[in-house]
Amino acid sequence: MDVTTVDPTGADTYSRLSLGTEAARNLATTTKSAPQMQGITSRWLLRMLPWTQANGGVYRVNRRLTYQLGDGRLTFTNTGAQVRVIPQELRELPLLRGFDDESTLSALADRFVQEEYQPGDLITQRGGAADRVVLLAHGKANKIGPGEYGDDSVLDVLADGEHVGAHVLADGETNWEHTVKAITPCTVLSLPHHTVWEMPAADELRSHITAAAQSPQRPSNAHGEASIDVASGHWGESLLAGTYVDYEVAPREYELSVAQTVLRVHSRVADLYNQPMNQTEQQLRLTIEALRERQEEELVNNREFGLLHNADLSQRIHTRTGPPTPDDLDELLALVWKDSEFFLAHPRAIAAFGRECNRQGVYPQSIDINGNKVPSWRGVPIFPCNKLHVSDTRTSSILLMRTGEQNQGVVGLHQTGIPDEYQPGLSVRFMGIDDKAIISYLVSAYYSAAVLVPDALGVLEHVEIGRQG
Repeated sequence: MDVTTVDPTGADTYSRLSLGTEAARNLATTTKSAPQMQGITSRWLLRMLPWTQANGGVYRVNRRLTYQLGDGRLTFTNTGAQVRVIPQELRELPLLRGFDDESTLSALADRFVQEEYQPGDLITQRGGAADRVVLLAHGKANKIGPGEYGDDSVLDVLADGEHVGAHVLADGETNWEHTVKAITPCTVLSLPHHTVWEMPAADELRSHITAAAQSPQRPSNAHGEASIDVASGHWGESLLAGTYVDYEVAPREYELSVAQTVLRVHSRVADLYNQPMNQTEQQLRLTIEALRERQEEELVNNREFGLLHNADLSQRIHTRTGPPTPDDLDELLALVWKDSEFFLAHPRAIAAFGRECNRQGVYPQSIDINGNKVPSWRGVPIFPCNKLHVSDTRTSSILLMRTGEQNQGVVGLHQTGIPDEYQPGLSVRFMGIDDKAIISYLVSAYYSAAVLVPDALGVLEHVEIGRQG
């Protein structure tokens, strides 16, 4: 049968000699994909962390007694270009630890003088008079001292919140042992020594500083742990020292956190529209994917147990120049040198590291992890993780960790065997059907993370990802 049809574009008529596709589709079964979700990531952290059973919902980390070494960082506020140290943060200075007079701390914070330095300027100079406490509010500076053969060597990189010269509060005018040189524009707050002793009604503060300076140093090892006396190299019947291992009296406990949502499915949808795919299963699958994404987000960024906030202050370093270079990752490996297992970085930070490698003519090898090719450095894989956010100033952080209880590393925490368990540590509980015929399911994921000893986790901070040569 000849059928004359008008072209949809308005062109001349034509004669169709066979059935059109539009009509044919009414008799065909459409092939469909499962619902897709762009927010699903590889979630390498969840895959690589060993998971430990936390019965009772709490995991206690027992450690040897550790003395506080007073190496904390300070926090600042600003109004426009005017910067001020938060008074309570001054207790991070070793000689002010435990001092609780808020009014005196506030008066002391008001006496800091703001100074600005440009790259190449000397903030302190070795051999010069050390007559002030220096707080680095913003910027980055090299700490320079004499090397093995007399030439100057960069001993450390200082950045936001770090300080030098805290001993000046008690010692008075001495000489700087190191030079501090600005490598970026720096905002510095300085407190002259004489200011403390000239403050009116500050007798309690001065007494506290004097007592803290004169208190004997408790015996400890390089990690600040209470020392264990051991004799070695002796001959004959020497008198051996007695010892014991002291523990923290109040060890930290990690409670399992929870991510939850209520999944709602109309009974008519659940009853009638389940071919070729089960509607409830697909709704549940994508809901669980979103919960797992939130779980990884919390493991990285939660202020209570997230890895970024639980890394020890002594385990945080800064890039030497800004972008992540091979030298910076070597420093991070030197920080977590015992059985380091993997790096974790934002994809853009990995790209920035690749650019720096290209600039230096270094070509890192990829390694195979369960059939996936991932970049590596010194044989340690670098896994991408978009939960390590990029700041407004285009900086991020890179993590390096050792994992597992046997290795005294980082462990994930969950509890298996919970009621209505759907996946390990995740339950799907039927909540009933309401008077609108809507079926509800409570979907819950329970999790946390713990760093068993501080040197299991290292952080490379203030990694610039936007600088290109």
